[in-house]
Amino acid sequence: MGTYKPKNNRKSIRLQCYDYSSPGYYFVTICTINRESIFGEIDDGRMVLNEFGKIANKYWLRMPINYDYIRIKAYVIMPNHVHGIIQIMKNHNPAVGAIHELPLRLGYMDQETYRKKRRLMYLPKIIGWYKMNVSREINSRRGSIGKNCWQRNYHEHIIRDQRSLNKITEYIEMNPKLWEKDKYFH
Repeated sequence: MGTYKPKNNRKSIRLQCYDYSSPGYYFVTICTINRESIFGEIDDGRMVLNEFGKIANKYWLRMPINYDYIRIKAYVIMPNHVHGIIQIMKNHNPAVGAIHELPLRLGYMDQETYRKKRRLMYLPKIIGWYKMNVSREINSRRGSIGKNCWQRNYHEHIIRDQRSLNKITEYIEMNPKLWEKDKYFH
């Protein structure tokens, strides 16, 4: 008999034991499944949103309405991904607790306990809401059920200083003009 291996043995790409409800700036990239260009096209260095791109845009703008503790600093909907800077204004999530309640190293908390706490953190919750609503409305327009238009997970970067914030903001603003050099271009 072989060794038991759980079906879900994927490793998290998140910074372990970081409280993603902490106030600060987060640079997020969310890619479509198979990097399929479903949101529109780049024309002369400008992103032209199609019907699905307008849906992605609508829900991005609704995030601060649904979550009053965040602000959108910069974002761009691209043909096959979304880049954005989300600012979390304050930490008031009693289910997660203050950052000092989380251990500094994963070794102090088992992975399952941390995974449960992480699901309650603001950033994963916000991105999950966004992905779910965009997929749901696109599926409704396509006449399909349960099809996800996003890759599993998302990329995030914790922005630690003003210089980095400025540089990432400029990157987001320039992204349509630099589309053919973008790693998500295919």
